[in-house]
Amino acid sequence: MTPQERGAPLPPALAARVEALLAPGDRRLLGIAGAPGAGKSTLAAQVAAAFPGVVVVPMDGFHLAQTELERLGRAERKGAPDTFDAAGYVALLRRLREPVAGETVYAPEYRRDLRNGVAGAIAVPAATALVVTEGNYLLVDEAGFGPVAALLDETWFVAPDDDTRRERLVARHVAFGKAPDAAHAWTHGPDERNAVLVAAGAGRADVVVGPDGVAVRDWHP
Repeated sequence: MTPQERGAPLPPALAARVEALLAPGDRRLLGIAGAPGAGKSTLAAQVAAAFPGVVVVPMDGFHLAQTELERLGRAERKGAPDTFDAAGYVALLRRLREPVAGETVYAPEYRRDLRNGVAGAIAVPAATALVVTEGNYLLVDEAGFGPVAALLDETWFVAPDDDTRRERLVARHVAFGKAPDAAHAWTHGPDERNAVLVAAGAGRADVVVGPDGVAVRDWHP
C-alpha cells in the first residue's frame, strides 16, 4: 500500500453502501475479496478511515505457522487455500456475528516480517457496528472456506488491472526479503495459480470494484 493509496478517500458509491450497513441494528460483516495483490487491504483501510469505529479483521491472520507449513510440506505453496486454518476463520466469523454484551473478541494478525500470525492482535469491542474482513478466499468453497460467504452481510470483489496487481506483488515480495528473480517467479507461479482460483468466485460478490476504484457490474475473470 503506497502512501497515496492509504490517503485516498473511499469512493462515494462504496461509502454509501457502508452507510447502509451501518444503519441501526445488529452488527454487520463486510467482506472484501480479491486475488493476491488486488488491493484488498488498501480498500479495507479506506473504509476504516472513512468510518471511525469500523474494525478490520484480515483473513491472513489464519495462515498456518511457517513451521507447520514446513512439517506438512506446503511451505512452497504458502498462500494456497490449504495453507490456512479455514475452520478457525469460520469460527471467528460466527463469533463476530453474535457479539456478547461487554465482551471483546480478539482476532489474529499476520505479520509479514515474522512470516507468522500473532494471536490476539486485533480487538473487536462488543459495540463495534461493522467488521470488515478481507482476504483471498471469501468467495470460494475449497479447503473449508465454503461457509464464509453466507456469514457475510455483503461482499466486494476487488478487480484491478492484472499487470498492475502483479507489479505490486513483485514489489511486495522484494520488500519482504525475496530476490527480484524469486519474487517474479513466486508472483507468476503460486500467486497466479491462487489468483485464477479466486477470480472464479467474483460472480458471487455483491459489488465488483474495478481498476479505477468504481463499482462495476460487467467484469469477468
